[in-house]
Amino acid sequence: MKDKNITGIVFTEEQIKKRVSELASELNVDYADKRPILISVLKGALYFTADLTRQMTIPLNIELLEIDPLSSEDEANSGQTGGVVKINKELERSITGRHVIIVEDIIDTGLTLAYLLKTLSPCQPKSISVCVLLDCPSQRLVDLPIKYKGFEVSDGNLVGYGLDYKEDYRHLPYIARHL
Repeated sequence: MKDKNITGIVFTEEQIKKRVSELASELNVDYADKRPILISVLKGALYFTADLTRQMTIPLNIELLEIDPLSSEDEANSGQTGGVVKINKELERSITGRHVIIVEDIIDTGLTLAYLLKTLSPCQPKSISVCVLLDCPSQRLVDLPIKYKGFEVSDGNLVGYGLDYKEDYRHLPYIARHL
């Protein structure tokens, strides 16, 4: 940890591995015989999704959904505000009648996830649940059905294990505070 912008490790590589394994075990039990589709929200959830699915022992499919929150200018032009995102990469597989698990790196305000849930629901999945590595309920602006939580955190400004600051630090094997 030689970067002066990193002020301390919040979750070690070992803590993350242990918790990811525990979450995978929960999913294995809850989705036995259901063949879920895990939707990884890119880019942040990439590492979490990869490690999670390597620990899962049930049949599953993986889909990737790449999103960007709309800028203030985009929101003004679209006439929509709060949690609206631009979907850069659509799902390649139908989720109709399937059990869906949205895999996220961090949920803070919840606006983006609420928008995704609203967008995916008309596709008529059999069920939708959420698996998040980091939950930040103190920042929440909307109620969300988060069934699987890795760790609870009090605020953002975290990097590593998929989390970034201006596209840097995603590769770190731990989660750390960033100035």
